Amino acid sequence: MYDMKSIKAEEFIDDAEIRETLEYAEKNKANRALIKEILEKARPVKTATGCTCSGLSHRDASVLLACEEPDLIEMMYEIAEEIKLAFYGNRIVIFAPLYLSNYCINSCLYCPYHSKNKHITRKKLTQDEVRAEVIALQDMGHKRLAIEAGEDPKNNPIEYILECIDTIYSVHHKNGDIRRVNVNIAATTVENFAKLKDAGIGTYILFQETYHKKSYEKLHPTGPKSDYAYHTEAMDRAMAGGIDDVGLGVLFGLELYKYEFCGLIMHAEHLEAVNGVGPHTISVPRVKHADDIDPKAFDNSIDDETFTKIAACIRLAVPYTGMIVSTRESEPVRKRLLQVGISQVSGGSRTSVGGYTTEERPHDTEQFDVSDQRSLDEVVRWLMETDHVPSFCTACYRAGRTGDRFMELCKSGQILNCCHPNALMTLAEYLEDYASPGTKNIGYEMIERELAKIPKDTIRKTALKNITDIRNSNRRDFRF
Repeated sequence: MYDMKSIKAEEFIDDAEIRETLEYAEKNKANRALIKEILEKARPVKTATGCTCSGLSHRDASVLLACEEPDLIEMMYEIAEEIKLAFYGNRIVIFAPLYLSNYCINSCLYCPYHSKNKHITRKKLTQDEVRAEVIALQDMGHKRLAIEAGEDPKNNPIEYILECIDTIYSVHHKNGDIRRVNVNIAATTVENFAKLKDAGIGTYILFQETYHKKSYEKLHPTGPKSDYAYHTEAMDRAMAGGIDDVGLGVLFGLELYKYEFCGLIMHAEHLEAVNGVGPHTISVPRVKHADDIDPKAFDNSIDDETFTKIAACIRLAVPYTGMIVSTRESEPVRKRLLQVGISQVSGGSRTSVGGYTTEERPHDTEQFDVSDQRSLDEVVRWLMETDHVPSFCTACYRAGRTGDRFMELCKSGQILNCCHPNALMTLAEYLEDYASPGTKNIGYEMIERELAKIPKDTIRKTALKNITDIRNSNRRDFRF
């Protein structure tokens, strides 16, 4: 399947094709007949077993993004929510970032960890400090982490990352366990990706930052990350190394958003064509203020409404992919994005190295300012109050449902028979172990309502029994 020599970034992210696509989209942005046709193409279709969805090409999706007709934009939002509910239900997966080290030899102009920043405090967690951070996260109720580290072969070699992963999985505190570690580190070799796979990671995540090659090179003047092709081809190397779940993302605000959007969808198309499965997740971060980083220095910032339209168009284009919005965004923005396709959020996040073990939020090692500073309990309660089921489930990874196997599950419409009961059981675990009394009351009311939605009687009864066991402190290792 993999011939890495034949995979070239500038072929699957074709600048000429992007420019032609944007020109086509601009010409057709008021073509109501075409736009309605594209929207109907995107709409999920009911089948005997669930739903199916065709998704959209980068050209069709770019036409929707260019559209300025209010009624058609509203239709986009409605269909995006319809797609999300059809394939992911009202579940929202919860995670937290864990920053291991901010040592970095790159000079990225949008990141405070850049090598020329001489006044930022540099810090690297020891394994004892990793354990302490994990315990703090477990005491909040987290089960899923995304580890982050700067690129520095001396301070953060792959051996250090692997040791940290082993440490994270080894910590069992009270009823706490981190059951899934996703990894967001610099592009690396096939051999190193294979080591990450063997370490039992979940998704490998890497933001492209920008797909515009000249802008990319300007924003990354020195360091290993300055190699556009090596960075852009990283997901192919990850998959060649055996990692079948990868997460894409661009940093909106660095370049013109329509260009970035088109490149992002083209990247997803490439992974689907070459590997038979597209990205497991797509993240939508925006440039935010941080130590010595002023977002106003980047002249491609996007307003909240444009940001919402981007998220909706991603959901229409790649219907089966999980979509992530982090605490970079405020509560109101996150609430709006939940309505147009987001399926994962972070909660109670600290973006500083060692940030979870300090009572006050440290700013000296933060990668970016956190806009949503609510506790995990507040986020969980908020999700339930907006009729979303907070999910701490990681069963798919522990049961081997990854890559094309997960996508088969999603595309067959079996989420309500698998992920939904697991979400309810892990929510019950959270309610018993970590929730405030008010959150606990709301949670069990939601669980009672949501159990009734599980279509298969045997699974519904099994889920109810397991939840009853959890409430009676009879714990098990659940997996469907």
